[in-house]
Amino acid sequence: MSEGYKGRIGNLIRDARKHRGLTQHQLAELLSTSQSAINRIEKGHQNLSLEMLARIGAALDSEIVALGAGPTHLRVSGPTTLTGNIEVKTSKNAGVALLCASLLNRGRTTLRKVARIEEVNRLLEVLGSLGVQTRWLNADNDLEIIPPKELRLDAVDETAARRTRSVIMFLGPLLHRADAFELPYAGGCNLGTRTVEPHMAALRPFGLEVKATDGMYHAQVNRAIEPGRPIVLTERGDTVTENALMAAALHPGTTVIRNASSNYMVQDLCFYLQRLGVTVEGVGTTTLTVTGCEVIDVDVDYAPAEDPIEAMSLLAAAIVTKSSITIQRVPIEFLEIELATLEEMGFRYDRTEEYVARNGHTRLVDLTTHASDLHAPLDKIHPMPFPGLNIDNLPFFAVIAAVATGQTLLHDWVYENRAIYLTELTKLGASVKLLDPHRVMIEGPTHFSGTEIVCPPALRPAVVILLAMLASKGTSVLRSTYVIHRGYEDLAERLNTLGASIETFRDI
Repeated sequence: MSEGYKGRIGNLIRDARKHRGLTQHQLAELLSTSQSAINRIEKGHQNLSLEMLARIGAALDSEIVALGAGPTHLRVSGPTTLTGNIEVKTSKNAGVALLCASLLNRGRTTLRKVARIEEVNRLLEVLGSLGVQTRWLNADNDLEIIPPKELRLDAVDETAARRTRSVIMFLGPLLHRADAFELPYAGGCNLGTRTVEPHMAALRPFGLEVKATDGMYHAQVNRAIEPGRPIVLTERGDTVTENALMAAALHPGTTVIRNASSNYMVQDLCFYLQRLGVTVEGVGTTTLTVTGCEVIDVDVDYAPAEDPIEAMSLLAAAIVTKSSITIQRVPIEFLEIELATLEEMGFRYDRTEEYVARNGHTRLVDLTTHASDLHAPLDKIHPMPFPGLNIDNLPFFAVIAAVATGQTLLHDWVYENRAIYLTELTKLGASVKLLDPHRVMIEGPTHFSGTEIVCPPALRPAVVILLAMLASKGTSVLRSTYVIHRGYEDLAERLNTLGASIETFRDI
């Protein structure tokens, strides 16, 4: 390997490690090597065997350095004009929450049109190792889940569990099923860090104590402890709220959860719990009152609502390619702020009357986009908890701002360093200045031109680069796109049905 190749591979390994939330020391432990060796690898100062590359790929759950069939890449020919109709698929985050919540029910759960993405596949592997029977029923992605009489908590599939970030949401349902149990967790979630401590604070009132050592959550439940007063979440997090809800669902008393998230996946979980016979009041607000059941044993059929983040992805695709398309089944109540912001920027569209999603609650519309000349908004664009602009939709405004005339400031205050990946748009010709780890200034309009880019390890920025490539003149290549498959089902193929020219390929 030349010095240049070693440096590029070192950078990829470093980015993938940071995306997994691992320190150099933690990665070294996973690979049974030294921190100084990892440091040399990341700086491009170390020769790597094929075996070592494969082990690093497995430890980081990253196709960047996977071997065998090799990573998949996308070749995009542009610029593209999109036409036609496309339906929004159901919510990935709701699907993940409902899979975890199915553990509350001793009866059969049938979920309709579940997103078939990598995160869901990993969770199904974990559920299978616990003795839960799951099977896809048809081409519509309907999924049947049948739990065993007793869960095999000692047989959990560690490899699959470490490849999903959602396993922490097993704590809420499982604390009622066993007095002590262990769960593996994805690297980097040390107790006390931002990701985990809010979950522990939400579940302690139910008697759960968790110690984290050697990559395992060691859970102990004290049945004498019950919530005596409202649970106040210190952070209005989606998964934290879901964990508290699932713990409350099998607690036969009444639990009040304050500062709860009212985001789309939380609402879907509330509606599912209501089907199980749990009383949930305050859905859509920040105070949830839950009266649980001692035992839940019902056969239930539930259809999660459509995904507002995918709807925003498709909107952004239409805007940056100046295309007129119809996006069907858009969950409008979770996109109202985004659309109001886009209207201020000069975006024109038509919408149908509202109709109701299959879950019987969520409001949907069909949107038809029109080619629009956009200008920068007067104010900065920043996310807020629902009903504000969704944190996962913020990155799409980077590529939208790039085609708008003037300067747009994006403030991604929630995530450390995610904004950095948006600067990759400069390789396609955009003017994106990083002001600090949370803020970027984007100046448009941009005349995108094609190039080759390695997929950043963050899902939404990766999709943003793909969308910019649709609007780029010439041929672009997006390398190592596994991260997109984690959160989107057949995105390239679906954009092709609208007239995009995206080809999937592998290196020989």
